[in-house]
Amino acid sequence: MKWIIQQVTDVTAFVHSPRARQLDEVPPERTAGMAAELYARALELHRLNQELRQAHAREQQVAITLQEAMLCVPDLDRHTNIAVRYLPATASLNVCGDWYDIVDLPPDRYAVAVGDVVGHGLDAAAVMGMLRSALSAVIRAIPSPAQALEVLGFYARSMDGAMAATDVKVLVDTRSKLIINSNAGHPPPILLHIDGTYDLLDQATDPPLGTREHHVPRPQAGLPYRPGDTLVLYTDGLIERRDEDIDAGLERLTTALAQDRTLLPDLLADALLTRLDVAGGASDDIALVIIRL
Repeated sequence: MKWIIQQVTDVTAFVHSPRARQLDEVPPERTAGMAAELYARALELHRLNQELRQAHAREQQVAITLQEAMLCVPDLDRHTNIAVRYLPATASLNVCGDWYDIVDLPPDRYAVAVGDVVGHGLDAAAVMGMLRSALSAVIRAIPSPAQALEVLGFYARSMDGAMAATDVKVLVDTRSKLIINSNAGHPPPILLHIDGTYDLLDQATDPPLGTREHHVPRPQAGLPYRPGDTLVLYTDGLIERRDEDIDAGLERLTTALAQDRTLLPDLLADALLTRLDVAGGASDDIALVIIRL
């Protein structure tokens, strides 16, 4: 979209110049004609700006509808123990490359993913939609998080804009009380225990999607949980701040989680965003999934 920019210029020097004084000598009928032409051009400029604002509003609404459709998670309705939040970057069109997904794998398992595509806007959202759909299909056929991310990595290499996308995939086995996970360059999920202590799921971390030229099996790790524990997956917009080490942001996140750990997932999600001062959005996109196990 091209924007029309109105320039404001200081004309004091021109008003005091000999050329400006010559305008006093212009016949009145010509001055009236010039004023009429200037007024007509101003009206036309105003009309064009109005059309551009309307077009921008339509594009934004289309973008929001597209994002909502791509982030639709039918299986989420069956999980009252899971809360999700999505906040686009404040400078974006309300669309971004961050995403989440929940897939039921009956009878006693479900898979959760959070990912991040580099960039903002419709291009990043389109790549996000393709990666998310691909992984959602793969995990239904290949429940192993590591193998699913291997397949997704191959797919990412064939797509423009998908290189260096990150993703973390976890499989929650409710029968064995085990979390199986694999991580492709993404911030580590957090397993928050009832007593306020926590574990980082950082034992199976690998480079982002599509960054390897040759196939290398991705790592996978398992971690037991206890009923009442809370699993938190998120994108880097939740913890990263300018001129600050990411470890500081991670510590701020774990401290906030421990303070509100007794809250139900929906209330915990809102309290967490407020404590981290991003409830109204941030400079980067944010996706958040909170699961009470």
